[in-house]
Amino acid sequence: MPGAGRGGRPRTAGRRTRGDEGAHRVNEYAPEGPGESIGDGTRAVRAGLPEVVKNEPPLPGPVFAAHFHLPGDVDGPYAYGRDTNPTWTLLERAIGELEAPGQDVHTIVFGSGMAAISAVLLSQARTGDTVVLPDDGYQALPLLREQLEAYGIHVRTAPTGGDAQLDVLDGARMLWIETPSNPGLDVCDVRRLAEAAHAGGTLVAVDNTLATPLGQRPLELGADFSVASGTKGLTGHGDLLLGYVVCRDPELAARVRGWRKIVGAIPGPMEAWLAHRSLATIQLRAQRQWANALAVAEALGDRREVSGVRYPGLTTDPSHKTAVRQMRGFGSVVSFTLPDRAHAQRFMAALHLVEDATSFGGVRSTAERRGRWGGDAVPEGFIRFSAGAEDTEDLVADVLRALDRALDPAGQDG
Repeated sequence: MPGAGRGGRPRTAGRRTRGDEGAHRVNEYAPEGPGESIGDGTRAVRAGLPEVVKNEPPLPGPVFAAHFHLPGDVDGPYAYGRDTNPTWTLLERAIGELEAPGQDVHTIVFGSGMAAISAVLLSQARTGDTVVLPDDGYQALPLLREQLEAYGIHVRTAPTGGDAQLDVLDGARMLWIETPSNPGLDVCDVRRLAEAAHAGGTLVAVDNTLATPLGQRPLELGADFSVASGTKGLTGHGDLLLGYVVCRDPELAARVRGWRKIVGAIPGPMEAWLAHRSLATIQLRAQRQWANALAVAEALGDRREVSGVRYPGLTTDPSHKTAVRQMRGFGSVVSFTLPDRAHAQRFMAALHLVEDATSFGGVRSTAERRGRWGGDAVPEGFIRFSAGAEDTEDLVADVLRALDRALDPAGQDG
């Protein structure tokens, strides 16, 4: 992670246009002079804040209005709460500043990550189009595939690793990339895939949930859309559901925003405000989480009973060379496999500092035996582990202690 640079003077907030409040000039806090830049930490704590006004708070509280005063003609940025909300506006600017510093982008926030994913695919593809999905991605993607096919949209799939989606791109309307993939943590070359896709007129969307904007910037790598669940590492406290889409093209953004309006997949004002509040600490959280994830991954490599350790930050990981070319940080998630289901359950039961929960990216470490859900092509002993912000020594010690206790009483199991 680059260190925080010198801060800048707050400028007037980004441009406002009715029905397009997520459009903005991303870096609202300009550097002091030519050639200077600000670091991720500085950007995170200032992102999306409104213009300084005497006696007003730096970050206004959530606006709960369902409707706004609207005498005469329909004009101005806010009319009805399903369309726009001032609390969303500030959050959308903040996310855009993190995803694409210094660029003109359009950000649209949603009530969940799946709402954002669905909005991109279903707003861009039409009956007869072809969409390419990863076959090793998030477990809800097969459900989305069923819906796409019910609408007469053709779906092709290929693994994330080895840029295998290149082989099924021909004639596709959209390529959906998930890198690192969830839960297997494979990585593909976004630049290579995007160049090939665009050469054939295919749009490219990247699920950036595991990496977060601090770890990876898909728009800079050539993607048309960066999409993520803000529930995870972006907000990092496990207390809200959120999703978002960021893109440069105003016409593409308008379609996504129109879909949000039609289906009402909007975030609550309180959730949006909490998300913006949480962004200020994303660099601090990410640095500790990434360090903890690497330490856990390295410790797992010394265990005989553990196999299949994956973490893009490991120099021995199959995806490491690709990851270092396009990622600025490798995320909080580590995956590995224990000998069988019972062994994995003993391990989970023996953990003290790690919560048995299905989410990831939070300040408290979580893990789960992923096979309990079904839908993921993983062994019964597969563990998805999300490193939190605990002291590294404590977290590693807890994992190793749990691994020891998961062995059978005679020490013969593994």
